[in-house]
Amino acid sequence: MKIVILDGYTLYPKDKMLKTYSPLGEVTCYDRTAPEEVPDRIRGAEAVLTNKVIISNEVMEHSPALRYIGVLATGYNVVDTAFAASRNIVVTNVPAYSTMSVVQLVFAYVLAFASKVELHNAAVHQGEWASCPDFMFLKSPVFEIAGKTIGIIGMGAIGTQVARIASAFGMNVVCHSRHTKELDIPNLTWTSMEEVFRQADFLTLHAPLTEQTRGIINQNTLKLMKPTAYLINTARGPLVNDADLAAALNSGLIAGAAADVMTSEPPKPENPLLSAKNMLITPHLGWASTEAKERLLSISYDNLAAYQRGNTINRVN
Repeated sequence: MKIVILDGYTLYPKDKMLKTYSPLGEVTCYDRTAPEEVPDRIRGAEAVLTNKVIISNEVMEHSPALRYIGVLATGYNVVDTAFAASRNIVVTNVPAYSTMSVVQLVFAYVLAFASKVELHNAAVHQGEWASCPDFMFLKSPVFEIAGKTIGIIGMGAIGTQVARIASAFGMNVVCHSRHTKELDIPNLTWTSMEEVFRQADFLTLHAPLTEQTRGIINQNTLKLMKPTAYLINTARGPLVNDADLAAALNSGLIAGAAADVMTSEPPKPENPLLSAKNMLITPHLGWASTEAKERLLSISYDNLAAYQRGNTINRVN
């Protein structure tokens, strides 16, 4: 089987990718692939692995050998799955590999806002403690998260784990999702989306990107939030209207925000969130812990191996 990996670099260096998949066939791995390079690079391939490179309908139409697309991620919007099915092309994804890594990042943000570690570490290294007349100082108030309310929009695997850990911290949990479910989590309340916005001291997004959720964070919903509240987005960048959030931060409508995902990635230099007040941004690293990457690699290998045996798993079309 001829296997082509279009964008392996963010997962692992080329040599590891080749070594992992070589038992399954003849493997070619590219660090990155531009859209115009896709047709030539996958010509004659039966299996293609992609993370963020789009496999367009036109590419599929002109790739008669293509029978399998393995998405190296949980989200699979880089492929029109219905069209792929019409061409008898199997599409698989890698579900739930990064749940705990993303949850960990959510609480890294929560604790960064509450304890101001980065701010005070910088002050100490700039000499402010050494020159302080007292045994301690505060650059900004710090606060406990116990007793605070975390609001969760989207209660899939990640949202549910956020709720469990928040409860363990002694936080109150208010959540909204397309579907409710019975959860044995203390201090958890299901409520309307509007009430989640109103009650949350920390509002964290874990909803999929759909036409209904696109731009869910906008000037109207931000006005519902407390001026002391913080917004966290580790889900999808387009859930947020960037200009509206930047305006809310700069005017003090909310206290701060954090994002690991942006509307376009990498963000354009003119994105207003890059210069907004009290905005923490990390470069889409929530999925990329060593443990999560190993799980992704293992599951994607198993997906392709199962396809070769005629017993497809994690198929999304």
